[in-house]
Amino acid sequence: MKALTVVKGVVAPMDRSNVDTDMIIPKQFLKSIKRSGFGPNLFDELRYLDEGQPGMDNSTRPLNPDFALNQPRYQGASILLSRANFGCGSSREHAPWALEDFGFRVVIASSFADIFYNNCFKNGVLPIVVEETQIDRWFQQMAALEGFSLTVDLPNQKIIEDGGQEVDFDVDEFRKHCLVNGLDDIGLTLQDADKIKEYELQRAQIHPWVFGQIK
Repeated sequence: MKALTVVKGVVAPMDRSNVDTDMIIPKQFLKSIKRSGFGPNLFDELRYLDEGQPGMDNSTRPLNPDFALNQPRYQGASILLSRANFGCGSSREHAPWALEDFGFRVVIASSFADIFYNNCFKNGVLPIVVEETQIDRWFQQMAALEGFSLTVDLPNQKIIEDGGQEVDFDVDEFRKHCLVNGLDDIGLTLQDADKIKEYELQRAQIHPWVFGQIK
C-alpha cells in the first residue's frame, strides 16, 4: 500500500449526499479482484453517456460533459469533496480501489458509511469527516475559483487552505500510523515475519505429523 503523509492537490466536487458504492463502482465491474484498473470506471454511470461493461475501451466512450471529473478544471484532482453518508450501500472493497486507482488519496465528507470508511484505510485512501458548514464553504470556494486546492497534512491532522487557514480533523492513531507507513493488513503481518517463521518451526518440531517432515 502506498504511504500517505501530505497530500496537496486540486479538489473535485461530488456535491450530493448518499453516494453509494454502486455509484462509485457499478456492480458489473466487480468480477476482478486485482485491486487495479478500476479508475476508468469510477462513477461510471455518471461519467459516461452509455452503459459501461468490463473490457470496453473507455477511451472511445461518450463522456458526460456535465460531470465534474470530465471537466478540464478538475483534471488531476487528488482530493474529493462530498456530502453526508458517502460510501453507503453494499460493502464492496472495489469502491476505495476505484477511487485510489483514479488518483484520489483523500475523500472529505460530513459522514461516511462505516464499512466503506474502514475499507478506505485498508487501501490507502484517507476519509476525513468535516462539519457540513465547512464543506458548504469549500464548495462555494471551488465554484468561484478554478484550480481550488487543499493541503491535507495527515501527521499533524490538518487541512490547510492556500490562504493558510487550517481545519483540524480527527483520525484514529493506529489507522494514521498504518497510512503514514503504507501498511495494509498484509504489511502489518509481515512486520512479524521472523516471529511467525520461528513459531512455525517450533510447532513443526512439536507436531511433525501436522507439518510434515522437517528438512
